This record gives sequence, structure tokens and C-alpha cells, in this order.
Amino acid sequence: MSALTAILAATLLGQSYYTPEEAQELFSQANEAYSREDYVTAREGYEKLISHGQGGPDVLYNLGTTYLAQGELGRAMLALERAWKQGGRAPDLEANLALARAQQKDKVEGTVVEEDFLTRVVKATPGERVGWLFLGSWVAGFGLLLLFRFLTPGHRSWAAVLAVLALIVALPAGALLSAHVWVARTLREAVVLPKVMEVREFPKEGAKAPFQIHEGLKVRVLEEAGRYVRIRLPNGLEGWAEREGVAEI
Repeated sequence: MSALTAILAATLLGQSYYTPEEAQELFSQANEAYSREDYVTAREGYEKLISHGQGGPDVLYNLGTTYLAQGELGRAMLALERAWKQGGRAPDLEANLALARAQQKDKVEGTVVEEDFLTRVVKATPGERVGWLFLGSWVAGFGLLLLFRFLTPGHRSWAAVLAVLALIVALPAGALLSAHVWVARTLREAVVLPKVMEVREFPKEGAKAPFQIHEGLKVRVLEEAGRYVRIRLPNGLEGWAEREGVAEI
């Protein structure tokens, strides 16, 4: 590696990383800016944290709230939905999601397509916690089985019981974790960002656009074709929209 390459690499690494202290300081500064209604500064702070890999549910929630205060409904919904997807379950998050949905212009008519049972279960359970539950119970179970070998016969019963209980917990946790992985790979949800967006019958610029959708609406992405994606609305209506107009959660 040349000296110039090394310098550039070090510079890029330095720009893409915050220490915990730096991240907390920036988070506090952004929060203070929001409290005095300086939404531009607050937004910049939260976006910096996200771009530097510090975008947890709290940061995403605050960013979504800031977008909401600025009247950017699409980006607000995107940030809040991402906070929910990452395990955010605070009452304030639920309240702001409900507030943002109430402001959406699209009141989807028709019978709402009900999601399958597996998808509903996955959405109701935070994936990170499920992963830690599976890992913890699995390690604990086999650790206790290993310990069982070294205990005297009179002290083995408690280790055996705990090991069985841990492995019993690990089985459904593992199944639920597998469901999370499967849904994450197959279910692609997105939020509409523009104020208004045409939905066309075919992935062509001149194709007929039988209806429009508006910012903040959550849709499902089914497939891609060039600069277009085929989307499905909550009521099952489908069409093609420009890829840049929808951002995946």
C-alpha cells in the first residue's frame, strides 16, 4: 500500500467512526437543537450519527420526529418505520407513527390484504432480542451439558434440569429467528417519499398511470425492472413506480 493510499484510508476510517463519547455528545447536541426548535441542526446531527453507523432506534425515532416537525411526511414515516423494525417499541414511537399515518393523504380503499400469520408474528417480535434469546439459551444449554460431565453424581441433577430447560427455550427461539431471517429476505417494504407519484401499468415512462400515491404510504416491493419497481398497496392494488420514489424500510 502506498503512503497516499494509507493516508486516504486512514482519513476515510476516521470520518466513518465515532467513539461512544463523541456519538453521545452529538446525540445530546441534536436533542438540544430539537428542543429549541432548530430542526435543521437537529436533523443534521441525527443524520450524521446514522451515516457513521450509530443509527439505533432512538436516533431513528428522533430523526423521524424531526422530519415530522418539518412537514416531511415521507421521510418521517421511513425513519419511524425503521426505528420500529430495529426493535423500538416505546409508546412515543407508536404515537408518532399513528400521528404520521393520520396525516397521509392516501386513505387506501378496498379490502385490506391481511398478512400471513408468520409475517405478523415476525413484525410483533423484535429480531435482535430473539437472536440474543436463541444464542443465550443455546450456549447456556450446551455449557450446562458440558458442566454435567465434570460434576459428581450427587450434583448433576440440577445441571441436567437447567440444560434441558435452556434447550427447550432455544428450540422455539431458533424457529422464530429462522422466521425473521426468511421474512427479512422475502418481505420488502418501502415508504413513498415524493409528495405525489404516478403508478403505471407497465415499467415504461409512457405507460398509462391509472392512479397516484402520496408521501408516507407504506407499500410492498415485489420486483424490479430498470428504473421501476412493482409495488403492492395494502389493499392489494399493484402497479409500477419509479425506484427513486420509494425507500425500503
